[in-house]
Amino acid sequence: MINYTNQLFNKISNQFFVIAGPCIIECEDESIQIAKKIKSICDKLGILYIFKGSYRKANRTNIESFTGIGDQKAIDILIRIKRDVGVPVLTDMHSVSDINKYAKFIDIIQIPAFLSRQTDILMSAGDTNKIVNIKKGQFLSANNISYAINKVKHSGNSKIIVTERGVMFGYQDLVVDFRNIPIMRSFGYPVVLDATHSLQKPNQDIGVTGGDPKMIETIASAGAASGIDGVFIETHANPDKAKSDGANMLKLEKLEKLLTKLVKIKRAII
Repeated sequence: MINYTNQLFNKISNQFFVIAGPCIIECEDESIQIAKKIKSICDKLGILYIFKGSYRKANRTNIESFTGIGDQKAIDILIRIKRDVGVPVLTDMHSVSDINKYAKFIDIIQIPAFLSRQTDILMSAGDTNKIVNIKKGQFLSANNISYAINKVKHSGNSKIIVTERGVMFGYQDLVVDFRNIPIMRSFGYPVVLDATHSLQKPNQDIGVTGGDPKMIETIASAGAASGIDGVFIETHANPDKAKSDGANMLKLEKLEKLLTKLVKIKRAII
């Protein structure tokens, strides 16, 4: 397992990669079909693919919002995707107890942006010796992410990815400062741009996060030109019916065109 993790991180560190999937695991068949479709696209383009799906959403605005189908049921689906589709899997974890319980089943632990300063969670993730993806909080500067990196490294684990996902602009919008990309890359770890959450419109009065998906291609393309190592995209066959974050997800049928463009941009700037 350690050799597999090290080999995966070596691939992540040396080639363009995509983290993509639904916001949350809604059902087995749909999740597997999304994973198969994206893998087919990435294989065609020669891109490393990592499946993303949350087993539970612990930070929904409205208490009545959908939070998951059940932790173990969703984790079991992630296990099946890893086994049957043949791709690494990533999911976000919200507590030390969750890390202790579920980290062994997945390949990459994602630290949610709102928890990117939580010392116990970062250090516990590091202790697993798994790859850790730290999503930079909307409230942090690019330089401040170095402190989160150091908390993971404290355990001796340097298999770290950092993800830009925009910064707060007022109360109900996010913006991406592309100066953050080279700053974060200077710390020596792969840098990802979250091209979907960066377009969220949080704190809406109706209690449901909004978004601006028509700008995903613009944000992702600018990120590729800025030197990102990977891109994070939440996608769904029908975002309008997605149970979480549908307002800022990319429609699955548009993914191949977008990734083709990003690959061309990456090749042009080498």
